[in-house]
Amino acid sequence: MAKNILICDDAAFMRMMIKDILTKNGYTIVGEAENGLKAVEKYNETKPDLVMMDITMPEMDGIQALKKIKSGDPSANIIMCSAMGQQAMVIESIQSGAKDFIVKPFQPDRVLEAVKKAIG
Repeated sequence: MAKNILICDDAAFMRMMIKDILTKNGYTIVGEAENGLKAVEKYNETKPDLVMMDITMPEMDGIQALKKIKSGDPSANIIMCSAMGQQAMVIESIQSGAKDFIVKPFQPDRVLEAVKKAIG
């Protein structure tokens, strides 16, 4: 069964890269969001199996969006992505309920490993 994934990143190029890795491996992309506010809206519309969420985005960052989604749906599966390997952000993401953390630039194997670990 195909798993539905929502991709949230303010960079269209990054969304395209993630989408490419996931669709080639049988996952379905149910939506894309360019900021945290849109991510929360799209999550509520599409109820995906997994969210790939960038941390640094305009309007609402990924950590705020993560907390908002988890408060509405405690069972939400969210993997955080960031170019910055900032320890504090990684820790805050995990404490706020993120399943995993991927650092950009993406290694396809690492993306797939995190997705499989989060949603099987």
